[in-house]
Amino acid sequence: MHETVTVFRTAFSLARLLQGIGRDRASFAGGVVVILLVLVALLAPWLAPHDPVKQNLAHALAPPGGEYPLGTDDMGRCLLSRVLYGTRISLAVGLLVGGLAAVAGTLIGLIAGYYGGFLDEVLMRLTDVLMGLPNLVFILAVVGVLGPGLGNTILALVALGWLHFARVVRGSVLSLKESEFVLAARALGFSGPRIMVRHILPNVLGPVVVLATFDIPHTILAVAGLSFLGLGAQPPTPEWGAMLNAARSYMRTYPLLMITPGLMIFLTVLAFNLVGNGLRDALDPRRSRILDGGGG
Repeated sequence: MHETVTVFRTAFSLARLLQGIGRDRASFAGGVVVILLVLVALLAPWLAPHDPVKQNLAHALAPPGGEYPLGTDDMGRCLLSRVLYGTRISLAVGLLVGGLAAVAGTLIGLIAGYYGGFLDEVLMRLTDVLMGLPNLVFILAVVGVLGPGLGNTILALVALGWLHFARVVRGSVLSLKESEFVLAARALGFSGPRIMVRHILPNVLGPVVVLATFDIPHTILAVAGLSFLGLGAQPPTPEWGAMLNAARSYMRTYPLLMITPGLMIFLTVLAFNLVGNGLRDALDPRRSRILDGGGG
């Protein structure tokens, strides 16, 4: 019975989150852009007019039009094709890092908050130590030791990304583990892992989803920045930050090479932040009462 109620409560919460986004115009617009970006990423092989890494030096720096709608870069590669495939790479990396960080942080937060004691002290002190390190310095150190590349960049971002999830989930678990439905589950003889997964986890998914939504644009910006510095994606990978780095020499003579990937980064980060704001407002009880027309 408790499991059925918990599942219903989770489904209701998710429905309320979506309803909150639909009521806010900015969040709804951000959601539409995110959906379009996902479609572009999925359909990139069919939308791209050319191979994004195939060089054609005879058409280097070709102006927009005809065979190349956005022109070509200094290696004669289709700019539109590279931007479309860059959407696939940026979203994939953002979702991968956000997903891995959310899973790891949620698991650690559940264990630390539910069991407490020495285990909680060890995990939270480790979290505090890592959070005290400058993020950029840590990422540069990891990439410097393991070598530049998209895979090592992802590893460094995941190593830091789980920290905030762990702290948020632990705080929620501490307030939930003495609730009546958890005490009832203990009285029925349910094991700790079952209580955490079946009863506590569904009630902390809301904040995790919101935090993951904000984590995706942060990851996209971080990867683009590291690729711009030459530490992330390596040529000829069609990644937006790497494209910006390659276009620096042509900023004045052919600005479209920088404007296009820069604009895609801006739109993607803005869209995910707008969606995150909508999710956060939907989870705020005071905000929810205002939207429902209630008072307090």
